[in-house]
Amino acid sequence: MKDPETATVFAGLDGRTNTELPEWYAEQHGGPEPISFSAAIRELPQAIDTAVAYRNPHSDEWVETERFNALVEPSRARSQGRDADAETDPLFHIPTDSYSIINPVDVYGPLEEVLREETIDGTPLGDVIFGEIRRYRGGGEVHMDIMFDGLEVHLPGRSDPITMGVTSGYDFFGEHAVYVEGFAQDGYCSNTMRSLTDKEVIKHVGDVRNFRSWWEELLAQVELVADDLFEFIRDAQDIELDFSELPFTVTEFYTLLGFPDYLAERATGDAEANAASPFEIDMWTLHSGATYALTHFFQGKEGASLDQYVRIANDILFNPEGTIERVEQAYEQQLEADGDDGSQASLAGERALASIERVSDDLQEKVEQFEEREDALRERFQEAMA
Repeated sequence: MKDPETATVFAGLDGRTNTELPEWYAEQHGGPEPISFSAAIRELPQAIDTAVAYRNPHSDEWVETERFNALVEPSRARSQGRDADAETDPLFHIPTDSYSIINPVDVYGPLEEVLREETIDGTPLGDVIFGEIRRYRGGGEVHMDIMFDGLEVHLPGRSDPITMGVTSGYDFFGEHAVYVEGFAQDGYCSNTMRSLTDKEVIKHVGDVRNFRSWWEELLAQVELVADDLFEFIRDAQDIELDFSELPFTVTEFYTLLGFPDYLAERATGDAEANAASPFEIDMWTLHSGATYALTHFFQGKEGASLDQYVRIANDILFNPEGTIERVEQAYEQQLEADGDDGSQASLAGERALASIERVSDDLQEKVEQFEEREDALRERFQEAMA
């Protein structure tokens, strides 16, 4: 991802908590001492609205309009009022009058209340919270990872856990509504696993809902995912693709799924390095390769451009059958495109497709286990939200 303008690491809810970063996270985020989550939220830029005017080119007069409002950062506006040459522009955006400002404390203040009451094994979540807040575009766009030490998955042979939490963000430019979704970070390799729950979104329009109940529901979902993530990973480790029998390489596997070449190459390097054999690679390792590439080498921005690739990566883990079908369809389309005037694929191409079909058939029994687990998890979501 593109580097943020500033990044703030936090640990503990407020000044009353004495929380240290987990050792694996501290090693990855060396630098200044972390501050509390409450302090980090209150450091974020806010927005207020003010009147907008346009210059009439015929009279050279400024005319105010009630159809739009300017979103400005109040402390920067104050500085600009004192010094017209101030370097930081206070203006974020000029939306229509239907835009509702949602400031950081509006969203994350209610989360603080929930974190004081909700617990993990008797410990308040506020005592184990940690993560990072990233600012872009003068702080008008913010994304953050919020994790909970102890809400985690341990894989055999690894000392560092996969730690669960949420990723959240917003902007004041009319592009990113306030969002939250399930998230995890693998301490073994620092890969991030995004979109582990459906993305919940609140737009900057109309009445703003009760954020406290929103957070309560979301954290309940994350705890359910933590309970089942280990089982998904274990099942995915049992599903291997033998690339010596498939008509494409590991890199082509990723490009057929839709990854650009530079990400496919990075994903392949990681997957092959972590596989017992460079030819027989299980779906968890293929998923991990994809998250490695997205975490460390993605050249776009956080948001929609990243989300499309995250969904592909997650399907490798959570929907192996759909992943194989997608690869098969893309390979078939590639064969047809390579043919003369859209003619049928060659005999060699038909044999290649048959080999993919055999892999899909071999996976069927294990795929049914995945589907049963997904159905059970969905039912538990519905029960928890009722």
